[in-house]
Amino acid sequence: MNQTSAQSEAPVINMRGLSVSSMKSPTRVVAADVNWTVKSNEFWIVGAPQYTGKSDFLMTVGGIMSPAGGEYWFLGERMPIFEESRMAHRLKLGFVFDGGQLLGHLTITENVALPLQYHRRLPANEILPRVQELLEAMELMPWANSTPANVGRSWRQRAGLARALALQPEVLLLDSPLTGLDLRHTLWWLSFLDQLSRGHAILGEKPVTIVATADDLRPWRKHGGQVACISKKRLLVLGNWEAAEATHESSIQELLQG
Repeated sequence: MNQTSAQSEAPVINMRGLSVSSMKSPTRVVAADVNWTVKSNEFWIVGAPQYTGKSDFLMTVGGIMSPAGGEYWFLGERMPIFEESRMAHRLKLGFVFDGGQLLGHLTITENVALPLQYHRRLPANEILPRVQELLEAMELMPWANSTPANVGRSWRQRAGLARALALQPEVLLLDSPLTGLDLRHTLWWLSFLDQLSRGHAILGEKPVTIVATADDLRPWRKHGGQVACISKKRLLVLGNWEAAEATHESSIQELLQG
């Protein structure tokens, strides 16, 4: 086996005995002894009831928070990564926050352009075509020059996705992307994420590894190939949807039944 093949088969995310603490209360553990492996191009849905730590878990996966204990490797490198010299590796992760979390004083265009300006330091004439491509893919062109306060939550969520995709990440993390969306926007997200997982033109047809959190698993059925749930401060790795639906764990059945 050559080196390229070995790297392609190595886990994208590899956690061993990981503990996740709460951002608001760092002494409180929301998930303990997490043992989880994500392979390249997998599409995971991580379910958990509201206020049980799924955002804290995802921010730890994204390297925004440090683990409270245990070990975590992302694409073969120890996480978290805060050093400037290693930032290029960290930026292989794209993160979509719940609600988009856009900067209010910038327009939608300026928010999406920010990663390209800050991390790539590209000139404006190179940034604008890429940003317009992303805005068109997200159907955001009518709001390109609007600030977030003048754009509905559903569209701000899409702008957050566009910003996360600007640097063409290998792994995409999404914190409750369907929360607060009507049926039209929900169906758009499910379709678009399916395309990303298979390979979308916006990322050069290259498949993306996806991890999305949810407090209601019903819309996600038939989407994503792997399911896990946070229950009683443990990450339960369930497998495919058939395995998830067969479990007798009450908290997971509640997520499946809404």
